[in-house]
Amino acid sequence: MTMKNSFYFESLGCAKNTVDSDCMAGLLLQQGFTPVEKPSQAKFLIVNTCGFISASREESIAALSRLSKNKKKGQKLIAAGCLSQRDHQLIVDSVGNIDGILSTRRWMDILEVIEKIHNTTETELPVYHIPDVPTIGINEPVIPQVAIQGTSAYLKIADGCRRGCAFCSIPLIKGTAVSRPLENVLSDVRYLAHNGIQEINLIAQDITDYGSDLGLKDALPGLLEKIKQEAPDIPWIRLLYTYPGAVSDRLIDQICEAELVLPYLDMPLQHAHPDVLKRMKRPSNTEWTYNAIDRLRSGNPDIALRTTFIVGYPGETEEEFNTLFKFIQEVRFDRVGVFTFSFEPGTASALLGDPIPQEVKDERFNRIMAEQEQISLQKNQGFIGKELDVLVEGMDNNISIGRSYRDAPEIDGMVIIEGALPVGEISRVKITGAMEYDLLAKA
Repeated sequence: MTMKNSFYFESLGCAKNTVDSDCMAGLLLQQGFTPVEKPSQAKFLIVNTCGFISASREESIAALSRLSKNKKKGQKLIAAGCLSQRDHQLIVDSVGNIDGILSTRRWMDILEVIEKIHNTTETELPVYHIPDVPTIGINEPVIPQVAIQGTSAYLKIADGCRRGCAFCSIPLIKGTAVSRPLENVLSDVRYLAHNGIQEINLIAQDITDYGSDLGLKDALPGLLEKIKQEAPDIPWIRLLYTYPGAVSDRLIDQICEAELVLPYLDMPLQHAHPDVLKRMKRPSNTEWTYNAIDRLRSGNPDIALRTTFIVGYPGETEEEFNTLFKFIQEVRFDRVGVFTFSFEPGTASALLGDPIPQEVKDERFNRIMAEQEQISLQKNQGFIGKELDVLVEGMDNNISIGRSYRDAPEIDGMVIIEGALPVGEISRVKITGAMEYDLLAKA
């Protein structure tokens, strides 16, 4: 039986979507709505879709179709998020029984959409709420723009992007970069500190671009200093999604000192051959990349470096791929994510087509992942016998599970610990073994 004013959420895609979903849920809770765990119990079924690449669009359509197929009388299905912004017609054509469509740039209007659905006859549905606005609304209404998972949290400091990467659809979906005012961010930091959070993961499409639209230059280091002043008892601050060439000397110093932030940096490079990077409309100064990595590792030899690459980009020759492969062998990143090129209509790369066969893309993907697996194993083996601080996230049958400073939530490895440790707290453990991505330890 469905409950009046009850809602069920499915959030797809990245951590920024997770924050938006939690914010929408927060707005509903403020108005007396009740969250439920099963779709069958909900009056409103809400899917925060992802529309970044073809695979994510397929996942979003599948989720909506499943809920639509099992809809009961009186239930309402709402498609929110990036796919709604990018291609709402695809949703309508692919999924039956859609009652509302809400664009990602106006996620904060979820209550308005529900009210419109309530006041609209069945024959006039779906309700479309896709206002023609240039950027995402980021500070209205005022609600903590965070997603809390245990004692770890994502904190969104900006959204949208002003970079012109040829392969990326984010500017098409969310518009140019919009930074949240400093006081709004710090208010959320205080909120997290009050709730006992042990780790803040700062997120944006490009956190190194924070403040550029506010007339600020290299504002991220200053923001980090103020965050630490506001919440000195939150031990872990992590930086996700930085941009090559925008990681300043001041920020490098902060990361190396590890007093304000963890010695961890996620800097998606996308490729290592200058010609491919130019076609991608990405920074192609590989000398800067080498120098930055050298500075980071010289400043703190224990720093964990994460990056992502795209293989099979239009025109990528075997020679260009081999340059990337040798770069990975030489630099030896702690963590590497690899994607095969996805043709995206409307992006600058669409003019290049998608000429590289999928089997070639897959072969290159597999070669890099196999190589990185060995690098990761060797890196992990180097920690055997050492002690690490671990944020414990679960415990069962005298086995605790957690993450070290080297492990961002959801995307990196875990530390599997023999012994019962308090969940939600940071504990010191001794590393006893290593696998390709995870570590073994004793309390």
